[in-house]
Amino acid sequence: MTYAGVALHGDLARPARLSVRDLLGLPQHRVRVGFECGTSGIRRHRFTGPLLYDVLADARPGFDPAQRKDRLRFLIAVTGADGHHALLSWAEIDPDFGHAPVLLAATIDDTPLDRAGPQLVLPQDRCGARHISGITAIRVDGDYPCRRPG
Repeated sequence: MTYAGVALHGDLARPARLSVRDLLGLPQHRVRVGFECGTSGIRRHRFTGPLLYDVLADARPGFDPAQRKDRLRFLIAVTGADGHHALLSWAEIDPDFGHAPVLLAATIDDTPLDRAGPQLVLPQDRCGARHISGITAIRVDGDYPCRRPG
């Protein structure tokens, strides 16, 4: 059975459902990652895929791009098929702020992830806990309370 795709939804002008094939059709980035796994020690892999920032920017998040601080209130929730979740801030991946090279990996060690689904890969993390396998959904949300009281 082939993977059904990842749903991009939330505060987006262009929500979408992307397959691994769709991700492979985007500009690719390749990273070698070593991360500590709580159950099996150090794991080393090569991942290829588009940057999360590029995929989400194409979906057009609901902030005013001319207002840099407007972006700071946006969060990105990533859900895997196994129920694992990770939460990132837009500022982590935005080139004007953290510019973290977070990937939506479409291959691992040169093997396409057609059946398993894409993986969230954070090369900068020492621990692999935010590496999410079989991503089913990515929600972008700017509606959380970050206003001053009163």
